[in-house]
Order: sequence, then C-alpha cells, then structure tokens
Amino acid sequence: MGLSGKMEADVEIKASAEMFHDLFGGRPHHMPNATEKLQSCELHGGEFGKHGSVVYWNYVHDGVPKVAKEIVELDDANLTSTYTVTEGDLMKEYKAFKFIVKATPKAEGCTVHWTIEYEKLNENIPEPHSMLEYVVHLSKDLDEHLAKA
Repeated sequence: MGLSGKMEADVEIKASAEMFHDLFGGRPHHMPNATEKLQSCELHGGEFGKHGSVVYWNYVHDGVPKVAKEIVELDDANLTSTYTVTEGDLMKEYKAFKFIVKATPKAEGCTVHWTIEYEKLNENIPEPHSMLEYVVHLSKDLDEHLAKA
C-alpha cells in the first residue's frame, strides 16, 4: 500500500444530525464534558463554531495522553465538519492527517460518516485503524451525552 490513504466508517446514533453537527462543529469545547477521551479543547485562533477557527486538543488515545492542533472547516448546509491536523502527536508519523465527519439525518437519529485522510511519513508507519476506532467510539460517547441533554 502507498503512503497516502483514506479510511471510512459509519456510526448510527440516536441524536439528530443537527444536534451532533452543532456539538462537533459548533461547540467542540463542550465535547470534553461528554467523554473521557478528550481532556480539553482550547481556541488558538478565530471563534468556536466559525469556519477557519484553530483548536488545540488534549486527548487520550490508546491510554496515552496526546495533543493536536487543528484547523476547522465547517459546511453547515451539509452538516459536515473537517479538522485538518497541523501540529501534535499525529504529525510524528503522518505528513498529513484530516478528519471529516458528516451527519446525515434518518427518520430517527442519524448516521455519522467518518473519513480519515492521511499521508504517512514512511511505509513503516501503520495504517491509522486505531484512530478510526477511536472516533467511532467518540461518536457513541457524544451521542450518550446528547441523549442526557
């Protein structure tokens, strides 16, 4: 396999697509209240919920504390949020790393579609399967939090 790749997964949740997108794209600083996977989300540029904002995460992945700085792109019409990693632990193994999350309404709840696009620094770097699993579980944690709201 080459250095560049793309991985995708779907998660069915009970929350509406609008509620999920509002939390994920518009209020990422509230997500640490919903899951132990995220310790904090700080604003490093722009405004929360605005296209082009820059956020800095402290998170736990595979039991290890990590950090990531990301540029946020929002497409509210299509309920899509894109987080492009610019700094942090992922950049030790990847030249490029991007999370794209789209919430699609269903009769009840929604489907959260995750896409991870990446370019590894070399062929010895593993495919980011554990990161895809991480965001799938993150979606479920956020759904549980939204159900309580």
